Amino acid sequence: MKLPMSVRHALTAAPIASTGALTLTTPAAAHVLAQPAIDALTVTPGRLWSLVAALVAVAGVVVAGVALARPNGRLGTGPRPTGALVALAAGVAGMVTGGLVVITAEGGPGTGYGIVGGFLDLAVGLLAVVLGALALARAKRTA
Repeated sequence: MKLPMSVRHALTAAPIASTGALTLTTPAAAHVLAQPAIDALTVTPGRLWSLVAALVAVAGVVVAGVALARPNGRLGTGPRPTGALVALAAGVAGMVTGGLVVITAEGGPGTGYGIVGGFLDLAVGLLAVVLGALALARAKRTA
């Protein structure tokens, strides 16, 4: 059976055209996929919030360490364990802010949403809460 010229032409040209279109679009797609979503040094709102939460949580860890080292020291000479309470509040604030950053992040690591910093905030905030609770228990035991 002999096919008309146009059908034969269409059958032989279709695979060539589809592979040609595929080879033309593949480098462009690979180039777009290889580009990072956000530059590593760009401060986005998510990264800013995770940085603020990290600073608060680290301050809580430092205050808790001072409260553990000197229960009746500089952070409150009265009957209240001020340092332990400040450490607890800073740890909880760091954890809440870091949790909000993680919940609202729409992408993974490297996308600029601050998700890595949010998880770090959760860990450091938890450390501040634990150390603050230890300092609070120690202050109540000595009082």
